Amino acid sequence: MKPCFAELYLTWYTCSVGERTKSPARQNEQSERFESQGKRAPAIFFRTEAGGEPVRDWLKGLAPEDRKRIGEDIKTVEFGWPVGMPMSRPLGGGIHEVRTNLGQNRVARVLFYIDKIGRMVLPHGFIKKTQRTPDEDLVLARSNKSKHERGT
Repeated sequence: MKPCFAELYLTWYTCSVGERTKSPARQNEQSERFESQGKRAPAIFFRTEAGGEPVRDWLKGLAPEDRKRIGEDIKTVEFGWPVGMPMSRPLGGGIHEVRTNLGQNRVARVLFYIDKIGRMVLPHGFIKKTQRTPDEDLVLARSNKSKHERGT
């Protein structure tokens, strides 16, 4: 079976970007490496205190073609930040959304914010069922953002 782009990207991402940084010097080294790759805002998954990564887990539960579309849209934002409509939209409080149209009239949203060192942190993702972004999804993303900023 031939690996798809999303799987290759996820493997590369896990190995090179998903590592926790140890020191500010290492963070600067990492940001220089991303700039040389053309990424303006490298994406990282929000990690809970227990070590879980809710967006990564959510993505793993989706169909491969959906994961691929969402991954491509996240990649577009990584390389093109700041990006506006129709790819991305600010939701207030520093939270933005990556907007992905999936098959069968479904719409996915991955909420993110840009942290102090310019990374695109992904705290929450969901399939939209209504026109408005549900308040509980925004509350969860803001809660995860504040946890990440506190370092917990």
